[in-house]
This record gives sequence, structure tokens and C-alpha cells, in this order.
Amino acid sequence: MRRYNNRLGIRGWIYAGNYGLERYLYFLHRISGLGLILYLLLHIGVTSARIYGGAAWEQTMSLLSGPAFKLGEYVLMAGAIFHAANGLRLIITELGMCIGTPGRQEYPYVSSVRKQRPLMILIMIVIAVLLLLSGVDFFLV
Repeated sequence: MRRYNNRLGIRGWIYAGNYGLERYLYFLHRISGLGLILYLLLHIGVTSARIYGGAAWEQTMSLLSGPAFKLGEYVLMAGAIFHAANGLRLIITELGMCIGTPGRQEYPYVSSVRKQRPLMILIMIVIAVLLLLSGVDFFLV
């Protein structure tokens, strides 16, 4: 039986092919979304300790203090910033903005991915600035 190399599943998520950097951003968008859902579930679990009384709450909060937890909070915030900004880029692109006017399709076909590149670069710069500013506020102030 012949197997086709169609890159479905996790390999299909990761493999960029001809799409380049935008495909990796798509993969990271999915991963950050799953991370945010995981955080939401953990947050509900942690805050539910409150129903067992003040002592249980204090014990839970003592477990969640320390440098590793602070680093985890920063990673969570970085994931949220990336997910929000990249989602904004995807919405702008889906609405047809910043990809130019459509033209007649003639062979060889021209991909619109390169037309989206300036928006992608702008959004990545915004993400980098926000991560830098939040990192300074998180760790130095």
C-alpha cells in the first residue's frame, strides 16, 4: 500500500512549505490559543480553592509565588500579546485589507502572501515592542 506524503496532522501544522513565515505564525497562533485555554482551565481550578476556606486559599497562593511562577506569568502574557496581535493581523487580512487590489489571474499565478508581508512585519514589530515594555515592567519595576 502506497502512503502519500500529504503532511496531515501535527506535521501539517508545522510544515511551512511555500507559505513561509506566515505559516509558522499560523502554527504559533494555534499553540498560543491552546496555551490560553489551558491557562483558563488552570485559573478556574486555582480560584476554586477559595470555596474550601481562607486557609486553603492561602496555601494555594503560597504554592504559586516565586520566580518560576513569575516567569510563567510572563510567558502567559507573551502568549496573550502574540495571540491578540496576530489575530488582529489575520482579521485584517481576512477582511481583504492590506493585500492590494485583486487582479486577473494569469499563469504563473502570483501569491498574495508577499503582499501581506509588510503588515506581518509591522505586527511583529508591535509584538516585540509590547513584549519588551512588558518585560521591563514585569521584571525590573
